Amino acid sequence: MRHARHAVMTLLLAVPVLAVAQDAGQPTNDAPNNYNTVKDYFKLPEGRTWGSTSAVDIDKDGKSIWVAERCGQNSCLDRATGKMSDLPTVLKFDSTGKLVKSFGAGLLIFPHGIHVDRDGNVWVTDGQDDAPAAARGAGGGGRGAPGAEGGRAAAPAGPIGPRPGATHGNQVFKFSPDGKVLLTLGKPGGAASPDYFYQPNDVVTAPNGDIFVAEGHGAGNNRVLKFDKTGKFIKEWGKLGTGPGEFDQPHALAFDSAGRLFVGDRNNNRVQVFDQNGKFIQEFKQFSRPSGIFIKNDILYVADSESESVSRNHDGWKRGLRWGSIKDGKIIGFIPDPDTRTRSDATPYNGTSAAEGVAVDAAGNIYGAEVGPKAVKKYTKK
Repeated sequence: MRHARHAVMTLLLAVPVLAVAQDAGQPTNDAPNNYNTVKDYFKLPEGRTWGSTSAVDIDKDGKSIWVAERCGQNSCLDRATGKMSDLPTVLKFDSTGKLVKSFGAGLLIFPHGIHVDRDGNVWVTDGQDDAPAAARGAGGGGRGAPGAEGGRAAAPAGPIGPRPGATHGNQVFKFSPDGKVLLTLGKPGGAASPDYFYQPNDVVTAPNGDIFVAEGHGAGNNRVLKFDKTGKFIKEWGKLGTGPGEFDQPHALAFDSAGRLFVGDRNNNRVQVFDQNGKFIQEFKQFSRPSGIFIKNDILYVADSESESVSRNHDGWKRGLRWGSIKDGKIIGFIPDPDTRTRSDATPYNGTSAAEGVAVDAAGNIYGAEVGPKAVKKYTKK
C-alpha cells in the first residue's frame, strides 16, 4: 500500500491530464508468473502465531520489512471482555526473515495500512474502534453498510462515524523506527465528517512531508484527507460514487515518481490517479480489484483479495497480485491466488484470500500480507 521509495519529484503541472479511463476490457488473468512462493519466511517468537494482516512495507534500507499484524486474530481487541491484547502489533524483520524490532502493544485495535517514510518513520492506520457492538437489527454507524463489502453501498443519509462509547481507535499514528509515537492524527475513538477519522484505511506521505489518509471501509465516508507535515488539516476530496474523484472504499494509497497520488478504489474495481490537490488525472481498471497497491520504478503492483468471493461486482477476475507499467497500463505479471474457490461453487466461498497488502523490496522480491489466510508471503524471482 505504498509509494515509490526514492521518487524524484517533478512539476505536477507538467503531467498531462487524461480524463478518459483506461478500458477494463476482459479480465487480465493470463499474464506470466515468474515468481516462486516462499511460505513461512518470517519467524515470529516461539508461541506466537500470525493473525490477519493487510499492512506490509519496506524499510528505507530497501531490504528490511515492516508488518502491522492483528495480534494472532483479526483484531487486537477482545470485544467480549473489552481488553486489548498485550502483543506488539508493529513488527520489523530483517532480510533473512528474523524479527528484529516490535512495538505498539495495547495501542492499535485493527492495524490496517502501513507506510515507511523517507526518514524511516513508520505510519500505521487503526481502522476500527472499541464502541460496544450494536444490538442486532439496530442502526447507527456500524462497521460497514449493507452490501458494502461486495456490492454497492447505499448512500448515507448524513455523516457517519463511530457508535456511542468509542474511546479508542480510528486514528493514524506516526512512530519513530524505535517505536516512539511522534504524531497522532484524529480523535481517539474516531469522529464523523467533517471531523476525522472513521475507518482510516491507509496513509502515505509526499516528498515535501504532506500527509494523505484514505478513509472509508464501507460505511459512508469515502474520501482522501490531506494534512501538512505537522498534522494540520489542509483539505479533503471524495464522496460515495462511481464518477471521477468519487470512491467506494478508497482502500490503498501510493505515489509514483512524478508525485501523483494513486488511490486503490476497491469497490469500484479501479485505481484512480490524482495530483496532490485532488485533481483527477486518470484511472486504471485492468489491475483488477485493488485491496493493496505499491509503486516501484513506475511499475504498479496491485493486490486483489476479493474478486469472485467477497466481491459481487467483479466476476471473471481472479484474485492475486498483478503488476504493470503506469506508462502504458499493460499488465506484465500475475501471481494467482492458489485458492481458486469462488461464490459460484457448490459450496460458495465468500472469504478474502491471497494478499491484501503488497510491497516490493530493492531486489525485486514481492511481499503479500494476507487477511484471510493469516500470513505474510515472500515471492522471489524464478
